[in-house]
Amino acid sequence: MGFPIRAMLFTTLLLSIGSTTLAAPKAELWSRWQANDPHSTLSIDHSLWGEFLERYLVTAKPGATNLVRYTAVSAADKSSLADYLAVLSATPMTKLNRAEQKAAWINLYNALTVHTILEHYPLQSIREISSGWFSRGPWDQKLIRVEGVELSLNDIEHRILRPIWQDNRVHYAVNCASLGCPNLQPEPFSTENSDRLLTAAAREFINSPRGAMFNNGKLQLSSIYDWFQVDFGNSSAGVIAHLKQYASPDLKEKLHNYSGSINYDYNWNLNIKQAD
Repeated sequence: MGFPIRAMLFTTLLLSIGSTTLAAPKAELWSRWQANDPHSTLSIDHSLWGEFLERYLVTAKPGATNLVRYTAVSAADKSSLADYLAVLSATPMTKLNRAEQKAAWINLYNALTVHTILEHYPLQSIREISSGWFSRGPWDQKLIRVEGVELSLNDIEHRILRPIWQDNRVHYAVNCASLGCPNLQPEPFSTENSDRLLTAAAREFINSPRGAMFNNGKLQLSSIYDWFQVDFGNSSAGVIAHLKQYASPDLKEKLHNYSGSINYDYNWNLNIKQAD
């Protein structure tokens, strides 16, 4: 086989692998994490995460992105964040009730993402962190042990949260440290506030330019609705019906009357608050 042919095959392989790594993961249940105790009164103290958010999350005006002051995080607070993750690592998740589990998994995903950014900072995008060859992003790295089982961010989102709860609002709760992502919420999720926060996060994102906007009469949506269309009615019509549930009256009317094609966009730049 001549060199040009080998080079062409190698290039084809790279393109094939690249396209695979960019494909959105499917929701595939990890049945080990279905176990729960509906009668459990155990609860997790998320105060360390709440204190971190209070110190370092800068909440934005409506329509803009909440930002994290990564450069300002002290060594002590980085250590406290690691302590919080250690608490979750030691938590018997399968002994909790469903509501407590849902809040814990969301908080774990978000705190673990922030911790991962801090471990690799400085960087301009989370995609600069690699999970291995041909991989852009840390999502497949095994980053923590829970009940002695190694877990990645993709495990938490796509093998636990999405398939167990089947609540498409989860997409507005887990934060990927990017400007195009739904906001990192300013308070930890809990049994008491999860439903309120999920609904508020959905409404906040959908009514921002990152979620849905009309550009010269053309509908532009976040790529989230393309990557995970299966969770939003599995069609463009299903996505629009979902958006209308949370849209402002003006946006809802525009969506109702729209029949054209849809453009998708996503900003992977880091959600960092630069020093003043």
